[in-house]
Amino acid sequence: MGVSLKDIAQRAGVSLATVSNVVNGYRPVGERTRQRVQQAVDELGYTPNLSARHLRRGRTGLIALAIPELTNPYFAELADMAIREAAGLGYTLLMENTAAERGEELTLLDGAQRHIIDGLILSPVAIGREEVLARRARMPLVLIGEGVYDVPYDHVAIDNVAASRTATAHLVALGRRRIAFVGAPPGDDRQSAHLRIRGYREALAVAGIPFDLRLVASTEQFGRADGEHAMRHLLTLDSPPDAVLAYNDLTAIGALRALTRAGVRVPDDVAVVGIDDIEEGRFSNPTLTTVAPDKREIGRSAVRRLVARIEGEQGPPTHLQPAFHLVERESTGPRPSVAPRRRIRGYRG
Repeated sequence: MGVSLKDIAQRAGVSLATVSNVVNGYRPVGERTRQRVQQAVDELGYTPNLSARHLRRGRTGLIALAIPELTNPYFAELADMAIREAAGLGYTLLMENTAAERGEELTLLDGAQRHIIDGLILSPVAIGREEVLARRARMPLVLIGEGVYDVPYDHVAIDNVAASRTATAHLVALGRRRIAFVGAPPGDDRQSAHLRIRGYREALAVAGIPFDLRLVASTEQFGRADGEHAMRHLLTLDSPPDAVLAYNDLTAIGALRALTRAGVRVPDDVAVVGIDDIEEGRFSNPTLTTVAPDKREIGRSAVRRLVARIEGEQGPPTHLQPAFHLVERESTGPRPSVAPRRRIRGYRG
């Protein structure tokens, strides 16, 4: 049999209500009493029954994180942060992959799982502001990313304009003047790609560099193959770029592959910057300079805001902008010196 609150009360010499207040944080308890209860908890090895606690409060203890692409390393890393934060707050986080499909996002938004989960964190891509405003579900909702703005829900996203402006300014400071942007899909000009283009254009304007539409390479998606294809196109221009800002690290890594296959030296001939700071960029060849959003803070803030709403916090929506910083690596700077190659002898059995 597991250890009960009654067992703890007997060991600590206090009432059952006092133990409940300490374990569940219902009411303030004197420090000496709290220490006695905590000592009894530690000695008996008590583990709270979170499922029972949530059920007593009319909840399931489950929350969901819905993202557009689970195989994207950025979202995988973000999900890991959110899972850890949820567990620390006594909740279990379920993953939903919407595949950036409108129907999937609307289904979740309208509360298809409202009897299973207590709240939803959603990264919308295919739906817009009007659809979010028209949602029928009443369970708590927190938005992440840049797909939807100006809605009465908590929202967590970095400042994409400033992030892109920082990356472009870095390339300008290196003396680059024909700076391309890879990853510009058609559609809502408030989505993250268009926000990043805005920051890119602002940095060019500050530097006195004319904007050249030919240097903006469109992509349907934001994967490695999209970046490679767009970079091949840019290399066919009469005056190809001497630097590239990619929408994200995946498109930047695809661009690096196209440059390598074309015999273009990075960063000597073309410097490359991505956005997201995924682990793959730390092992690419060359390693990738990138803008690193605080993924830990994004995941933590989104989960904390959702749990606060689930547990009854009222008030106007909160719009949070976690920090970011530039990480300089080989794709915009000198490579480290390389020792002379050693001849590796083949194995002889």
